[in-house]
Amino acid sequence: MSVVKINVLTVPAEQRETLEKRFASRAHAVEGSDGFEWFELLRPVEGTDSYLVYTRWRDEESFQAWMQGPMQAAHQGGAASGGERQRPAAAGSTLWSFDVVQQASPKAP
Repeated sequence: MSVVKINVLTVPAEQRETLEKRFASRAHAVEGSDGFEWFELLRPVEGTDSYLVYTRWRDEESFQAWMQGPMQAAHQGGAASGGERQRPAAAGSTLWSFDVVQQASPKAP
């Protein structure tokens, strides 16, 4: 079964809009990656300042290939205009990893 990776980003209130705009500008960047299944950016509502970046992959190898290639290249480059590299919007990051052991989807009407 699939693997899930959740990147927990600690984002100060004044950086939330910046973070969301950066993800929006990179929309579809991961979708063509081999083994990619799903992406969601989850905004905190209450009780935390952490955003969750949820991705689901066919297997660990697919995730690692993306990490070593497209993701790494995107995060090492400079600003889109070829200038200085942008400062991170998040103050911290932790990666959680899970194996999907059960799943369900809505029943057809």
